[in-house]
Amino acid sequence: MSGVDESPLIDLLTTVNRLKVTPRTGWAQRGVSNPESVADHSHGVAMVALLLLDLVDGLDRAKVLAMAVAHDLPESVTGDLSLGGSRHLPRGAKAIAEQAAMDELLQGLPFGPAWRARWDEFEALDTPEARLVRDADRIDLLIQALAYERTTGNRELDEFWNFAPLESFHFEISRRIVAGLWKRRET
Repeated sequence: MSGVDESPLIDLLTTVNRLKVTPRTGWAQRGVSNPESVADHSHGVAMVALLLLDLVDGLDRAKVLAMAVAHDLPESVTGDLSLGGSRHLPRGAKAIAEQAAMDELLQGLPFGPAWRARWDEFEALDTPEARLVRDADRIDLLIQALAYERTTGNRELDEFWNFAPLESFHFEISRRIVAGLWKRRET
């Protein structure tokens, strides 16, 4: 790939770098000062996915980690749309905006179609790898909610816990981890 133009590569990297300073708005809306960034969350998802990969047999490790790292890339263009805010958008509007953002981010890149296919796979949740990353995404959300409740005393975070009920998790180990998080929340 020595003939690849570096300019679109730099454009992609500088745009997704915004995730480091894009706050997760749902936390701020619930009174958490200095909330984590989208990049912080993506790192957490990748870490949880890595842990789950070592406990669930038969999954494509590279595919899972690629999805975990890239699942929120559109937010470098759209910003983080909170749970509360998203429900007021017309049905499908968030998905359409994120698809357009991915197209914009990956336009003209030789690996763009492969990255887009992986992102689409995650969004569709039609493979075990995608479902594992979805579990990791929600586990990271609950870990962060527990951390904020413990460090700030903020008990206004029930909507995050309710967003990820135990039965919504795809893997037994995920459900066990979430049950353990609920127990720690109660103590």
